[in-house]
This record gives sequence, C-alpha cells and structure tokens, in this order.
Amino acid sequence: MATPSSTSSPDWLNKGDNAWQLVAATLVGLQSMPGLVILYGSIVKKKWAINSAFMAIYAFAASLIVWVLIGYRMAFGDKLLPFWGKAAPALGQKYLLARAALPETDHYYHNGTLETPMEEPFYPMATLVAFQFTFAAITLLLLAGSVLARMSIKAWMAFVPLWLIFSYTVGAFSLWGGGFLYHWGVIDYSGGYVIHLSSGVAGFTAAYWVGPRLKSDRERFPPNNILLMIAGAGLLWMGWSGFNGGAPYSANIISSVAILNTNVSASASLLVWTCLDVLYFGKPSVIGAIQGMITGLVCITPGAGLVQGWAAMLMGVLAGSVPWFSMMVLHKKSALLQQVDDTLAVFHTHAVAGLLGGVLTGLLAEPALCRRFLPVTGAKGMAYGGGVMQLVKQLVGAAFVAAWNVVVTTIILIVIGKFTPLRMSEEELAIGDDAAHGEEAYALWGDGERYDATRHGSVYGDQGLIVNSRVANGARGVTIQL
Repeated sequence: MATPSSTSSPDWLNKGDNAWQLVAATLVGLQSMPGLVILYGSIVKKKWAINSAFMAIYAFAASLIVWVLIGYRMAFGDKLLPFWGKAAPALGQKYLLARAALPETDHYYHNGTLETPMEEPFYPMATLVAFQFTFAAITLLLLAGSVLARMSIKAWMAFVPLWLIFSYTVGAFSLWGGGFLYHWGVIDYSGGYVIHLSSGVAGFTAAYWVGPRLKSDRERFPPNNILLMIAGAGLLWMGWSGFNGGAPYSANIISSVAILNTNVSASASLLVWTCLDVLYFGKPSVIGAIQGMITGLVCITPGAGLVQGWAAMLMGVLAGSVPWFSMMVLHKKSALLQQVDDTLAVFHTHAVAGLLGGVLTGLLAEPALCRRFLPVTGAKGMAYGGGVMQLVKQLVGAAFVAAWNVVVTTIILIVIGKFTPLRMSEEELAIGDDAAHGEEAYALWGDGERYDATRHGSVYGDQGLIVNSRVANGARGVTIQL
C-alpha cells in the first residue's frame, strides 16, 4: 500500500473536514441527480416525463462546465464590483491544489482594523469548487420547475449558462463571496436568498415570459408515478443534510446544529401542511405533504445553524402554513398569480418560503451561534436585542436578490426569444415527449385515462380491434386482441 507523500497531505489539510465537505457535496449533488430528476419526471403528466427529467439533467451538466470555466470565481473570487467577482477559470492544478480561500471575506471595522479574517477552510480549493457547484446546479433545477411542460428545449439550453453567469453569481458573491451584502451583515446561512428566493422569483418571471401550458394541461395535470415522486422527494430531504451541514465549510458543532434543525423544520412543516389539507379539503395528499416538506427545508435554510431547536420548530410551523395560505388561498384571489403558469408552484414553495425564512432568521438568530459563524461580530436576531436594523438588512437583501432576478431573467429571455421561440409549438404541446424528444417514458395507455373508442378512435384488423397508435395527446396506444 502506497504511503501518501507530504505533497498530497500538506500540513494545512484536515482530513476530517475534507472528507465531510466531499460527502456534503455528494449529498447536495444527489438532491439534483437523481433526486429532482426523479421528482420532476414523476410529478408531471405522463406525456411530459421525459422532457421534465431531461431539462434537469441538462441543467446539472451544463452548470458544471460553466462553473469551472468562469462561474466559480465570479461568485467566490477576487472582487470586480461590490456585487460581482472577476471571471476566471477554476481548472488549473496550481489553483485547485492550493488551500481553499475566499479572498474577499476578510471583514474590517469602520476604523480599518481587521474584525474577521478571510475564510480559509482546511482542504484544497478543488473541494470548495465542487461543493459550491452543487448549489449553483440545484438553483437552476429548482427554477426549471416553473417552466416544465412547455418551454422549448433549445431555449432552455441557452438559458441555463446565461442565467448562471449573469444572475446566480451575483447573488452568491453579494451574500457569500465577500460582496456588499455579506459585509453589511445580511444573514443567509445556506441559500435561503441565494438559491431559493432567486430560483422562485426567476422561475416566476420565466414562466411569465415563456407563456402557459396548454389549457388542457393546466386543468388536468396528474402525476404519472406517485411512488417515484416520493422517492425523489426523499432524496431531496436527506440530501439537505449536506446542504445545511456543509455551509460552515467544516465538520464542526454548527454543522451538527444545522442538520438537526433542518430535519425538525421539515417535519413540522410537513405535519402542519398535511393538517391544513385535512381541515380544508377533507383528506391528506402526498403532493401536499411533499410541498410541506420542501417549504420547511427552504424556510430553515437561511438560519439553519444560527437558531435554536425551538426556533427551528416554530419556523417549520410557519413554513407549513404561510406558503400553504399563499398557494391555496391568496393564489386564487390574485389576478397576477392566476395569469402566470408556474407549473410546480416554485414561487410559493421557494420564493415565499425563502423570504419567510430570511425574515425569521433576522428575528430569531441566536447570538452565541452567530458569533461562531458570521463575519460581523455582534450580529443577532431582533428577539435577542439585535434591534430592528437586522430585520431591515434582511428585507433589503431580499429586495436586491428579487429585483436583480426579475430584471436579468427578463433580459435573458427577451434576447433568447430573438433567436428561437421560448415556448414549444401547439403541435408539440399537444403531443409532448414524443414530439420533443422522440421518446416516451412508459409503454402504457394515456395519462391515467381509460380507453374510449368514441374519443380515441379505432380500426379493425385481421386480429381484432386495434387502437390507434397515436391520439391527440401524443400517447402511443396498445393493441387489444378480442
């Protein structure tokens, strides 16, 4: 067995931290591949299963290439602007094997003396690049949920790299990489704003510009496989331990608190959402439980390692009720929300829940936990004497992220629309996967429909009744021998 040389195990390398960070990166990666791929492929109507899964697969792969070419250093490299880093590749051996560092994260007092030194985790830059890639990728996969079942795949292929470069990197640098919101003291522990608020707002904006699904799809859009949907959601839930547990860049006590709080909030939110479904609709639903799980995970993310356990439970209760109200009650009363076809309600489950989590973090962030994680010493929630200013910072940070995403997403889609249609043709929308990809998910009949010869047509052959191989909704039929 070979003995590692000092060059492969330098003095600054902490093998425990490195191992945990790689595990956390893998867990977050599994949320996307295969978690959201499975969830998207099963939660949609059967004729859109392939297209929905493919959009997620493409976004994951394309994000990595853009990330290592220019994205990582725009989000976590040297400062170009107060909200943006300098573009440069993260591919060279010299860069990737050096000790990880975030060069713009050293924080100073107003008099110019150092308050908090630059973040330098005890592992190589390659580990940090890989970990942060999984966050960038899942943001785009979440955004995709708003435009499933009608966005042109060519338009999506152009949108992914452009949005990562011009939108995601700005939020990441501003809040995490040493930008102006980071140094001002806006708290976003692990992506409530950078990931969830931005994906929800950008997804809603994209849904507006792309246009709606077919009227028949909007009226009836049953999942094609609920058991697979649960499996995908389970991967998303368990992967969140890497999401929030990896944010401190170390296997430390904040990681432990964050993982426990994450699961407490998700469980509380799922139960509250389910209870509200029973009270309002008379029965629980699997889709509702999954939505509640997601809102609980999203809401705790801005403060997972910064709030106490009871606060995590309170955040879960509110995460299961406030987004539920916005989706089930407010949505039906708002003309704007009704007009925009947000396929998987990403605005409610991510934008609303992410904003809620950010505000609650400004209220409930515990001082001792904040001292162990935040660059601005003395930061704490309003409930602990932090004053209203921390809440103001949270709201301003949210407003910046939301406004930037509305403007940039709009510009990107208008430019793409000059070269290729954003929405599939009516014929493609009627057929689905077979028109978009020449493939279908299942060799089964219809979208949960019974065969009706008066609607779907039939012909007689030598072997008996033969159902037409194509129908209006694009599903391939079966041969029935009588």
